[in-house]
Amino acid sequence: MRTIKCIIVDDEPLAISLLENYVRKIPFLELVFSTENPILALEYIQSNEADLIFLDIQMPELTGINFMKIVGEKKKYILTTAYSEYALEGYEHNIIDYLLKPVSFDRFYKSAVKAQERFSFSENNEESYFFVKSSGVQHRINFNDILYIESIKDYVNIKTSDNEYIVLDTLKSLENELSERFIRVHKSFIVNLDKTKNIGIKKIVLISEQEIPIGESYRSNLLNKIK
Repeated sequence: MRTIKCIIVDDEPLAISLLENYVRKIPFLELVFSTENPILALEYIQSNEADLIFLDIQMPELTGINFMKIVGEKKKYILTTAYSEYALEGYEHNIIDYLLKPVSFDRFYKSAVKAQERFSFSENNEESYFFVKSSGVQHRINFNDILYIESIKDYVNIKTSDNEYIVLDTLKSLENELSERFIRVHKSFIVNLDKTKNIGIKKIVLISEQEIPIGESYRSNLLNKIK
């Protein structure tokens, strides 16, 4: 896999120095830019390549949350903050991970590996499979084998025709990585349209006979998808 180009945005110089040191220790990460000023980071992104942004949530000029709203889902993020109460808000914005300061190297490394898996997932999207880590083991999952993906608190359950894989991730993150044959039909479910047996007024029934509810806010998008 190619090197992941990284940006660090944090208003604390010591935090930047620590993360820079961590990034340089990991072979598949490449630091291309770091700054205390989120406005400069926005300018850099407009004219330079970058894949992953290590982003502080609490910054005086522009919060990390607002930064992500401006940049959007073109980039992937790992959020950093000293305040754990911002974790849930961050997870509403398609991010890879959340790091609580002070960040230890072992925790940073786990986050970097998760990012590597996510980029591998995205690159393999044009193929017929991807890899996920479940129960400490890397599993290759064929797209055609997936029936549905269910959100379970901080985890997702990827249900295939013959197995299930509990993965530390969010539906929001996976939603943008999956092929067009997958669709969000409920706040807690993504389904494989190719495995859909029938669509009723109140639920989707898949080949496995699992009944998947259709959320009211997702209904119109689903109906447009299957026209």
